[in-house]
Amino acid sequence: MEDQNPAPANRSTFVTVVAWIFIAIAGFSTVMGILQNIMVNVMFSTDAFPLNAAGAEQHMPPVALFMFQNMRWLFLALLIASTVTLVAAIGMLLRKNWARRVIIAVLVLGIVWNLGGLVFQHVFISSMAPIPADMPPDFKTVFDVFRTVITVFSALIALVVSVLFGWIIKRLMSPIIRAEFS
Repeated sequence: MEDQNPAPANRSTFVTVVAWIFIAIAGFSTVMGILQNIMVNVMFSTDAFPLNAAGAEQHMPPVALFMFQNMRWLFLALLIASTVTLVAAIGMLLRKNWARRVIIAVLVLGIVWNLGGLVFQHVFISSMAPIPADMPPDFKTVFDVFRTVITVFSALIALVVSVLFGWIIKRLMSPIIRAEFS
């Protein structure tokens, strides 16, 4: 008697490795997100939050103030993103086409996030209070060097990660990889 089930398409090592990497990272990120959400909601009650101190808003850059005011929502959004990525990575390991598409969308968002992070870093650093005039002259020099090193390092990391994500997207959209998911 002939086998009634069609032979499965060849399963590439690339998809399997990418799926397992995303499972590991998103699994860890999801566990950390759960713990962070518990911590933020238990330890930072609205009454004890530092922003409730009189005049706290006057001493914070607007970007930092926004982040503190929306901390719970930001941590929740990160938990949701991690969980969606974990589910999609498991689906991709099982060669589900919806999961491949979700992973591609996550990678596109990752590129936007990395490049947007560079803009955010610039805005955040620009909004910081100037160094007081009574500080030693060497302090300003060291601070400027430190800021430049951080900016360059962040830009390099963002560009490398964006190129890597772009390469993975290109591979996941290739006809040979798409055939695994049909």
